[in-house]
Amino acid sequence: MVDVDTRLLRYFVAVAEEGTLTRAAVRLYVSQPALTKQIRQLESLVGELLFTRSRAGMELTEAGRVLASRAPGLLGEWDGALRETRGAAGRAAKVLRVGFLASAANEATEGIFAEFARLRPGWRVEMRQASWSDPTAGLAGGEAEVALLRLPFPGREALRVAELFAEPRWVALPAGHRLAGSEVIPFRDLWDEPFVAAPPETGGWQDHWLAAGEREGRPVRIGAVTDQPDEWLSAIANGYGIALAPESAARYYARPGIVYRPVSGVSPTRVGVAWVPAADDDPVVRDFVQCCLEGDFVRCCPEGPGGVV
Repeated sequence: MVDVDTRLLRYFVAVAEEGTLTRAAVRLYVSQPALTKQIRQLESLVGELLFTRSRAGMELTEAGRVLASRAPGLLGEWDGALRETRGAAGRAAKVLRVGFLASAANEATEGIFAEFARLRPGWRVEMRQASWSDPTAGLAGGEAEVALLRLPFPGREALRVAELFAEPRWVALPAGHRLAGSEVIPFRDLWDEPFVAAPPETGGWQDHWLAAGEREGRPVRIGAVTDQPDEWLSAIANGYGIALAPESAARYYARPGIVYRPVSGVSPTRVGVAWVPAADDDPVVRDFVQCCLEGDFVRCCPEGPGGVV
């Protein structure tokens, strides 16, 4: 009998569905060499070649097709069992695990939690901050039942997402930067600057915070890669690069040596609440989502709440 880590099966399914290691690596937030190593490890455990490799991509062998037909169901059953187990533990303790990135839902966060406590007496919210290498804020790995996160993010097609509000993207600069005294900075004036970026494995998440698609084809210069707010702030203060950030970062991540300035010519960032489809019928998750959608932030954010996407 062969014992296989479910992580290896997830990697296998991603490669089988994407057809290339490159796309699968982006989807999984891992490097391509690391993914190649994991696929080889799985083939070694199974004792069969699962893919044939070519310049065109990764093609399933006969053995690979058999495993590809069964693996998603196996993973689905395991995920469901794990979610029910954790959910039962959480319900016994009356705890809702909420993943979040950076400042969560900004000033609305406290009101959301207060309203949830009113709807669910005796329950408490356990906040779990995720690193930027996990833009789903713990939902993808089952570490959270619901999450407050930034849109867009890779993997959102597998989740339920309701947009809450939008806010402008500003830029974080070292205090001594030549543009630090500007009232508003046109984004095109920043195109040739080095940027502090999220890990490359995050794919579209990194691209969004570099505004890679809003540079009229101008390539991005990356001066540093960070995965946590403290590392991000240090890299900027030390002059390794600048970074786009939510307007609220000027309030939540104020620090000596760093200034935040408005930027024109770049799209806003959006905040959403997300949950897994399996939690659609979970009354506790539904109550939390309701608190998000009906919170006081509606009055302070002109674009207001959006629908489920």
